[in-house]
Amino acid sequence: MPRLILASGSPYRRTQLEQLRLPFEVVEPNVDEGEWKAVVTSPRALALKLATKKAEAVAQSHLGSIVIGGDQLVSFESEVLGKPGTADNAVEQLLRLCGKPHDLITAVVVLHEGRLTTHVDETRLWMRAIDRESAERYVDVDRPLDCAGAYKIESLGIALFEKIESQDHTAITGLPLLAITRLLNERGIAVP
Repeated sequence: MPRLILASGSPYRRTQLEQLRLPFEVVEPNVDEGEWKAVVTSPRALALKLATKKAEAVAQSHLGSIVIGGDQLVSFESEVLGKPGTADNAVEQLLRLCGKPHDLITAVVVLHEGRLTTHVDETRLWMRAIDRESAERYVDVDRPLDCAGAYKIESLGIALFEKIESQDHTAITGLPLLAITRLLNERGIAVP
């Protein structure tokens, strides 16, 4: 089996891929996301472009390896919301999302010897109405500063939602394992 590499700096994606019990390495890609955010306006296209660029960046120095790249973003009222970075920004993102639906777009690509296969998962989420005090309390406890949308749904963030529509609940955390399993099986890597 060729080496399997996850092109990501995300600890969440690493933990998810470990669920498949395959040997893999993690290599953080060097991709300027801001460069692509300035020129790709469709949230779906942007997520796919960033996932592709991450895989390509790692594949260049790991010839012969199977490289998995991923990206996730929140699309809210035609705007892409990224990682908040600070507690204040996280609270403001949550207050913007509360009581309204948004889309969580998760793209994944598998790249091996120039052959690229892709998958994009779109999850629709409805955050319940919360007040500033609840948002601040949540951010203080869960610290979702590195998460698109300012929530960790796999943790306390689940308490913020009233409804979720998803084809693959694992995509919400950052890596759609149903698609990854299919894409790897298509490459001859048996999972399980």
